[in-house]
Amino acid sequence: MGFYRCDVPAATCSAEPIVEWEETSCLLCGGGQWSLLLEAPDVTPGGAGLWFPVVQCHDCGLCFTNPRPTPESIGRFYPSDYAPYQTPPQRRKASRRPQFLARYRSRYRVARQQLQWHGQGRLLDFGCGGGSFLQRMHGQGWHVTGVDFSEPTVQRVREELGLQVFSGSLPHPALDPASFDVITMWQSLEHLHDPLTVLREARRLLAPGGRLIVAVPNIDSLPFRWFGHAWYSLDLPRHLIHFAPWTLQLMLQRAGFRVGPIHMVRHSHWLRGSARLACQQSAQAYHRCTKATGARRRRALALMVARRRPCYALQLRGRANRGWSTPLASVGAAYCSR
Repeated sequence: MGFYRCDVPAATCSAEPIVEWEETSCLLCGGGQWSLLLEAPDVTPGGAGLWFPVVQCHDCGLCFTNPRPTPESIGRFYPSDYAPYQTPPQRRKASRRPQFLARYRSRYRVARQQLQWHGQGRLLDFGCGGGSFLQRMHGQGWHVTGVDFSEPTVQRVREELGLQVFSGSLPHPALDPASFDVITMWQSLEHLHDPLTVLREARRLLAPGGRLIVAVPNIDSLPFRWFGHAWYSLDLPRHLIHFAPWTLQLMLQRAGFRVGPIHMVRHSHWLRGSARLACQQSAQAYHRCTKATGARRRRALALMVARRRPCYALQLRGRANRGWSTPLASVGAAYCSR
């Protein structure tokens, strides 16, 4: 099994940095048997026509990108304008959302903006990106620390926001055991080459009674089944793991956490992004839809996308999957305790 390349000019290929690839066993159970679920492209401007396979483990049902770029090569696929790396002033400048829509925030946005106080208020945000969440929690009185892979982003957060942020991953030599009451992972766990190691270290960093909050895209959702390889949250190859509720629960339990309720939330801009990606194959049809207005436009766009998208379904594998039903959501948020 390998990655797939569309036709691109030879000069473009020669100018690109060398990318090293690796195949991996299942990141949850270690199994070596899997089936191809789909293939999808890197849709960023610098994607260079590469396509990547997503496979599903025969034993536990985890979906993951395989083969994948090595840890040393993955940074080549994160563009300089990657949205999570934008600092709060940059995000406000780029946003065009009307203020009156703030009342319709999802459960996910409410949790990110009004985190319930716990313990001494020591917070670690893993994968903090541009620092918007850290800045907000610092303003609410939390003692905040961040960790992110991107050295330029970390340096910018330090200089512009004045917050304590470290470059790298977990484990990190600057972080002491039992030094945090809450650890958050907002859309970061799916980016990891070795998620179990990071989760076990997060458990070691939590004080007794501490909490871990994880939010990840949900591949066992209706948007994925509808849009397939055009699903906005595939984000290949940056997303190396594609969680469903049961595989997220299994991984957290294997790392030693007691898993609380898993909430399903929606992201409307993910749906819009999926529709745009699906329509890129037919620009004329897309422009025809955009000329319509209101309900007429929505019906035309939905019909057009439905005619072009196959239906994808996950195989529910293993005893742990019993009792799960297909969630009507795009993201799963798990609330765990040590």
